[in-house]
Amino acid sequence: MIAGFEVEIGWAESAWHRRIVDVRPLTGGWTSTMLALTADDGERAVLRLMTKEPWRRHAAGLLTREATVQRQLHGSRIPVPRSIALDPPAHLMSWLPGNLRLDSAAEDVLEVMAQTLADIHHFDPGLDRPRLYQSWAPPGKRVIVPWMRRPELWGQAFELLEQPAPAYAGTFLHRDFHLGNLLWSRGHISGVVDWVETSWGPADLDVAHAATYLAMLHGIEASIRFTDAYRRRTGDRSDEEQCRYWNVLDIVGYLPDPVKVVQPWRDSGLDITDDLARRRLEQRLEHVLRAGLNSR
Repeated sequence: MIAGFEVEIGWAESAWHRRIVDVRPLTGGWTSTMLALTADDGERAVLRLMTKEPWRRHAAGLLTREATVQRQLHGSRIPVPRSIALDPPAHLMSWLPGNLRLDSAAEDVLEVMAQTLADIHHFDPGLDRPRLYQSWAPPGKRVIVPWMRRPELWGQAFELLEQPAPAYAGTFLHRDFHLGNLLWSRGHISGVVDWVETSWGPADLDVAHAATYLAMLHGIEASIRFTDAYRRRTGDRSDEEQCRYWNVLDIVGYLPDPVKVVQPWRDSGLDITDDLARRRLEQRLEHVLRAGLNSR
């Protein structure tokens, strides 16, 4: 057993009606402690513990939302864990096969990602829509900080976000869709995890978030190719200028410093420095602002 979590593991045994014989930590996340559990009958599960603030303070709402969405999506085309038991800040869910695939932005990876995101956006929750999306770029984040090499770009971004959000058609959103929340097996996505932020809002916001993550992980070209793949899959004819607001909203959401997402990448064996992630985030901002800058 892992020291410090005896009480939570005991709760999982009681809720799961199995004796747990092996516990191992899972890497890749930064809001929660994730534990892979194996029972004496060979069954496996995953225990999510919201151990970090401010998420722990809001664990009841976040984990209840995750459990609800997992029940909604059960039987759909989207591979999701099954909620077994909930006692915030703990959520016990079924184990899914597969591994993270953070080290590749090959064409097949981006195409499968794009199709999975399109499937999520096509899901109809009926009358049980999730909450309206929330901005992760409030005014308090719109501040020039020392690592920025192009402060004028960030000034343009902050100015853009002072404008009203564009009109959009509402869609079922994962809201945190990126390579770090996808499990892969034999070239296919075997699991989409982390549904605590599921929302109703513009599809472009989900696309933007996945693209920004790809840009920091693999460079600006990967973000462009993913966005193009999604648009081909959905017939979306939006251009970068039309999507600029949502892209900028997502990018600014990583401030004051994107390094919070970098350590899990290094834990997974990738050699990405804090400075490289920052530079790539700024390059992504330059790319999405280019249409607007060129027209001024």
